[in-house]
Amino acid sequence: MSQTISGQTQGFSALVTSQVAAIQGAAEPTAPLDFSIGSILRALTEGTAWLGLWLQGLILQVLTLTRASTSNGSDLDSWMADFSLTRIGAVAATGQVTFGRYTSAQAATIPVGAQLSTGDGTQTFSVIGDTTQSAWVPASSEYVIPIGTATAAVTVQATTAGTGGNVAAGTISILSTPISGVDYVTNPNALGGGIAAETDSALRARFANYINTRALATTAAVGYAVTTVAGVVSYSLTENYDYSGAYAPGSLYVVVDDGSGNPPASLISNVSAAVAATVGAGIRFGVLGPVSISASVSLSLAIASGYSQSTLAAAVQTAIFAYINALTVGEGLSYNRLAQIAFDAGAGILNVSSLLLNGATNDLAASPQQIIRAGTVTVN
Repeated sequence: MSQTISGQTQGFSALVTSQVAAIQGAAEPTAPLDFSIGSILRALTEGTAWLGLWLQGLILQVLTLTRASTSNGSDLDSWMADFSLTRIGAVAATGQVTFGRYTSAQAATIPVGAQLSTGDGTQTFSVIGDTTQSAWVPASSEYVIPIGTATAAVTVQATTAGTGGNVAAGTISILSTPISGVDYVTNPNALGGGIAAETDSALRARFANYINTRALATTAAVGYAVTTVAGVVSYSLTENYDYSGAYAPGSLYVVVDDGSGNPPASLISNVSAAVAATVGAGIRFGVLGPVSISASVSLSLAIASGYSQSTLAAAVQTAIFAYINALTVGEGLSYNRLAQIAFDAGAGILNVSSLLLNGATNDLAASPQQIIRAGTVTVN
């Protein structure tokens, strides 16, 4: 728990001792009292002490549920529900997989809801409809691989929401639902967008912002409204200027991202609705996705004897990709930070040289309208 419960509590020995003292004080001075092990008085005092510990535990448990700072999980959810505040739920990862076959003499149909999983079976995914995929047939709400075509791109979603569905490229390989005319499945690119449910500590922090921004149309209130939308990972808010940079009193715009650098239209729409319910009457606003800036990195490693060049190069590449793709809207990329990430990627790296960021040795800046995402990362 984030905070202890105030109040004096006693342990078993203290409860027994206090009872013995009270009984002896109330007894006649000449009355023989036997508190030895096995005696009736000893058994009564110890039994009462155990009951006292149990009641004390119940009281402490009740006390923890009376404050948000000491409630957890479902108890914290019920506490927040009294203020019409709910926990932001987890978001399922989505992405593209490739269904393929070795012979294409007949058409193959891939239904929505078909199940597939990673090679180790720990993560499962379901086929979902996607009108942007060329194999999608709206009339029958299914994907079709035509005669003479070996593969088709299909959109899938993790069956369990959260970060577990964010899997690396090439890890989805099992067809849990047999499909006639389809021999294999793979994901050529990593799947992302999975976000864990809001933690207890994050919910407590948001509750404070919630209370402090009630019935206010301040930038803090608008920012809070943006963070309540499921899927929002980062955002920037600019007031009194329009998107072109022109001075525009009484207006604001929000640039929001889901971690991908290219948020879906549904997220933009949901954030717009949240902002509209918060801003004052007559305030003009806009909600947009960020402009993605590609950051390409190249560097050379000097490796100590006994270490694998290819293994360390792959570790450095993975670490740099992860760092860049975790940058938020408007956050710049430090050139020197890349060298530190490379050194920290694994033991055995003696030196990092020939480091270039987009062909130069300068930091990469991002405006409140932009987000930096990894391009190519070359490690020699």
